[in-house]
Amino acid sequence: MTQDAPDTTAQPPAYLTTREVADLIRVKERKVYDLATAGEIPHRRVTGKLLFPAAEIARWIEGGDATSDAPRPPVLAGSHDPLLDWAVRESASGLATLFDGSTSGLDAFVEGRAALCGLHLPDDAGWNVGPVSRRNLRDCVLLGWAVRARGLLLRPGLADAVRSFADLAGRTVVMRQPGSGAEALFRHLLTRESFGPDAIRQAAGVARTESDAAAAVAAGEGDAAIGLEAMARQFGLAFLPLVSERFDLLVDRHAYFTEPVQALVRFSRSEIVAEKAQALGGYDLSEMGAVRWNAG
Repeated sequence: MTQDAPDTTAQPPAYLTTREVADLIRVKERKVYDLATAGEIPHRRVTGKLLFPAAEIARWIEGGDATSDAPRPPVLAGSHDPLLDWAVRESASGLATLFDGSTSGLDAFVEGRAALCGLHLPDDAGWNVGPVSRRNLRDCVLLGWAVRARGLLLRPGLADAVRSFADLAGRTVVMRQPGSGAEALFRHLLTRESFGPDAIRQAAGVARTESDAAAAVAAGEGDAAIGLEAMARQFGLAFLPLVSERFDLLVDRHAYFTEPVQALVRFSRSEIVAEKAQALGGYDLSEMGAVRWNAG
């Protein structure tokens, strides 16, 4: 009886398991989990399971980033900002938008699927710099877009009853999608207030944009949502301010000089954008365009 020869044409797996990565870099699996939690190794989280893109892991080991040198598509990914959303359209930039949260957008940027990424991720140093610097990127820059007033969007009539975050106990809250900056901040505030898992009721579904969150509260789907002052004004909601957050744009250095991105940059410097921000409310544009972090 002859033994079948091994199949040498089989393609290597596109994704590695935690154990396979641990074996590859000769560490314990626990170390791989720690690296992923800190955002220091390329990874994806699918239905709660960690997967590691093999090509990105190879570049990470060699000391490069997880992106290729191929031109990036004219896509703005990441978190939704009402002023930015409006500016993309009004500038006729031709940029496509993929607003599905800061973490999802950062993943798209790392994979080369976006030229820009909007972020508002809280970290120990403030906002965004830590999560971005841990992704082993190069040839990109983090630029300030706006400082925004974020807090609780409340049903009309609840302003007197909800005077602090702790007053949400027992109320129904419209949640944002996992991986969004708003959801990360909300979870941080829950931990700070030592809320148990049953302290609040979660409304059905999640809101994926700032306007979706405000619309859900306005429609009576929940008592409150984490959101922006600008959306409270637009939807006639009460607003309890909690933090001033930085919303930044992570931009590929090569893509910055392409016409779609330049069209947005030129428009963002115009007086009409400043006037729109003032009309929306809750925006500070004094540091728009300032370099917050630079990857050489």
